[in-house]
Amino acid sequence: MARDEENEKQLHIVMFPWLAFGHMIPYLELAKLIAQKGHKVTFISTPRNINRLPKLPQNLTTLLKYVNLPLPRVDNLPENVEATTDVTYDVVPYLKKAFDLLQQPFAQFLESSNADWVLFDFIPFWVPSVASKLGIKTAFYSIFPAPLMGFLGSPLCLMGNDPIRTQPENFTVPPPWVPFPSTVAFRYFEIMRISDVLSDNASGISDKYRFGAAIQNCDFVAVRGCTDFQPEWFQVLRNIYQKPVLPVGQLPTTGFAGGEDNDAWRWMKEWLAKQARGRVVYVAFGSEAKPSQEEVREIALGLEKTELPFFWVLRTRRGTSDTEELRLPEGFEVRTKERGVVWTSWAPQLKIIGHESVGGFLTHSGWTSVVEAVEKEKPLVLLTFLADQGINARVVEEKKMGYSVPRNELDGSFTSDAVAESVRLVMVEEEGRVYRENIKKVKHFFVNEERQERYVDELLSHLRSH
Repeated sequence: MARDEENEKQLHIVMFPWLAFGHMIPYLELAKLIAQKGHKVTFISTPRNINRLPKLPQNLTTLLKYVNLPLPRVDNLPENVEATTDVTYDVVPYLKKAFDLLQQPFAQFLESSNADWVLFDFIPFWVPSVASKLGIKTAFYSIFPAPLMGFLGSPLCLMGNDPIRTQPENFTVPPPWVPFPSTVAFRYFEIMRISDVLSDNASGISDKYRFGAAIQNCDFVAVRGCTDFQPEWFQVLRNIYQKPVLPVGQLPTTGFAGGEDNDAWRWMKEWLAKQARGRVVYVAFGSEAKPSQEEVREIALGLEKTELPFFWVLRTRRGTSDTEELRLPEGFEVRTKERGVVWTSWAPQLKIIGHESVGGFLTHSGWTSVVEAVEKEKPLVLLTFLADQGINARVVEEKKMGYSVPRNELDGSFTSDAVAESVRLVMVEEEGRVYRENIKKVKHFFVNEERQERYVDELLSHLRSH
């Protein structure tokens, strides 16, 4: 084929993210950018998730399509559960088990799809073996940034041949393959809370192994992030993977059709407009994390002690089978009703933090939340719970974009005083000015249309030429 024809060729790319909204949304952002370039994208998930995802922009509906694969039933997985947000943490392995049973329906879809490439997540590590039989190439697309992937190590380490990290506590120091000084490592309580990812779970396969097999068996690795922001970490990945590693940009959340001016947002906007500029602390911990009852108590009392207005998005339960409903301390809502809101259903995060009255963001350090905070220039107060959040928090601390609430190293406990002092430091104290200034300085690494376009063009060029 002539070079020009090769460049003109319309690709068909299949996207297959894990069943967590923190994964599906960055996959969808990249899907939109690829479709905008005139390529066909099929986004595969389960029916209930597709109903909950944002409606697609009208101008892309001919190129970007949702495809449903019904989730098989497995024991111990409650009815109507199709995403991590629907269940407590201990039930997620059964969701992985059900997801693994999509292997055959996924293969059947691919057979009739005329797909050129599949971009897949780490949980369905089996995608390359399915796709290669059909002559379809694959890329593991990591929504986790380069520091986490670099910290985790090579595919062989991840698949069980790691002589260095035999105990969870070995994950509290940077590994020897990181050739520069770094604080990027888990704290003891962070790795202990997720130590189950290191061993086989009820799905029969550890997350660690899934990561390793996904990297080992794909044609190349695409990573959410920007080489100008973290060039040294992308170099680590190229060294340890021994295959191409392409950045796809930070993928800031963009607008979707619908939901622009519903009643809830109108009410929130009115409430925010009554607050002083830069004084509201926004509090949210994503769709995955659920604080303990004790943690909720200390967060609540800490917010009260800040004497600042706050808007707290608190999920009191994870799905209908969650029997432990979180409660606020007695009298808290009465005492703070003049200056605080506790919102217990979905909230338009990007709109809220974009409001001029919001001056800081108390967050779990999920990378999408970090990207949104940078986009809206809001400094971060960090309170990690699960997954990659500890590693993300170290990156944010190193770059002085935010400050972590002081905690007990062994069990991760913290006090209401620590919450209050951290929030006030980042938002109002002179000593915390560095966080308020640095969040603005890094913005061009996160929100830059020209750079984002370039990453997508380079990705498509790689997909076409291979």
